[in-house]
Amino acid sequence: MECQSHKQTIPPVGDQVDNVPFDIGNGSEESSLSLNDASHQCKCKDDKRTRSLNAPSPIQQFGPCGRIMKNSAMVMTIQDPASQRLTWYKPPLTVLVIKKIRDDSVLSPFVQLVKWLITEKRMVVFVEHSVLDDPLLSNQPGFNMTRDKLMPFREGKDDLTDKIDFIVCLGGDGTLLYASSLFQQSVPPVMAFHLGSLGFLTPFEFVNFEEQMINVLEGNAALTLRSRLRCIILRKDEATGKPTKAPTSLLVLNEVVIDRGPSPYLSNIDLYLDGKHITSVQGDGLIVSTPTGSTAYAVAAGASMIHPSVPAIMVTPICPHSLSFRPIVVPAGVELKVTLHPDARNTAWVSFDGRHHQELNVGDSLRVTTSIYPVPSICAQDQITDWFDSLAECLHWNVRKKQRHLDELSDLTRSHSSSNDTLDSLDRPDTLDS
Repeated sequence: MECQSHKQTIPPVGDQVDNVPFDIGNGSEESSLSLNDASHQCKCKDDKRTRSLNAPSPIQQFGPCGRIMKNSAMVMTIQDPASQRLTWYKPPLTVLVIKKIRDDSVLSPFVQLVKWLITEKRMVVFVEHSVLDDPLLSNQPGFNMTRDKLMPFREGKDDLTDKIDFIVCLGGDGTLLYASSLFQQSVPPVMAFHLGSLGFLTPFEFVNFEEQMINVLEGNAALTLRSRLRCIILRKDEATGKPTKAPTSLLVLNEVVIDRGPSPYLSNIDLYLDGKHITSVQGDGLIVSTPTGSTAYAVAAGASMIHPSVPAIMVTPICPHSLSFRPIVVPAGVELKVTLHPDARNTAWVSFDGRHHQELNVGDSLRVTTSIYPVPSICAQDQITDWFDSLAECLHWNVRKKQRHLDELSDLTRSHSSSNDTLDSLDRPDTLDS
């Protein structure tokens, strides 16, 4: 099956576009309208705004004389996120199943899933080698017959690139973050089942997993493209300015954190945006996060929550030594650079989605920009419903005691006043005379 649409982007330095065994289909007709079409729609009786997660395209002319200079090199076609649906252009044959570790409650669902994938769907199932070493798995009914058909892999040793068509996560948000770390380029579609503690990124329930899996394997699913950050650490000698080590490059789904580590002194780091110095950060550190990561460490540090379809990068200070230093949101296309200030009293430490801690010395720099390789997260319902359900269920967003209706208040007032009249009547002479 041919791809339904073809989009062209300009990848950042170091990113390479690979072929992937799925396509983002366009579930709706072309959304752009001419002025005549728009005016015709306004006259219709059932006038409804076409659902779109993209903002409307702004007009190109301002007043009688002003207009935006046309530049054909910068014209881009952006697909509406609301129309992003999964399309397999060939049947998926291999699946990677990631299970939450050290959790006995996930063992039974894990065995049910892999047995169903192998026997019913005839798929090749990859699992972590450490999962097979769990002695409790041997006690699960029917697992020993399935064990020999599983394909084990070891992180850091076995390359899964171009081997996996589909990913299934069983657990919490950590399983999705781990799946993202395994694929430093193109990521297969991810279906995450909520079997963990929080489950903000895991919208599926395991109760009727067969039916849900069949719908996804048949291509009946909406997608949320969760952007990732491309992080590169460049090591340079402070005196000579020459590179001392090969650059470190990692993709993160949530955030990259720069902090003071074990030092008792404040962090003192410089922040640049597209080569221009923006500010110096003095405090416990700095969080650079994706919209997906805005509901993780960043929101605990006072940042706003951003829908994952919004193209943006969030910069959030950690306990800054200035009350006016508020979190900011910058366009997704910029490049951020973080360096240690020359007068810093200590080094800084960098972590990527909570892993791979590395020290940042004077002369080193961390460069962060949006990667062209997002994580295609499969929706249980749709992008909007899944996100707001997670806000309500996991973060209890805007949960409060309901305000009473005016009638209820008036009833309480009347009952309160009548009770006061009864008590006061003991002290009134007119009441005693009557």
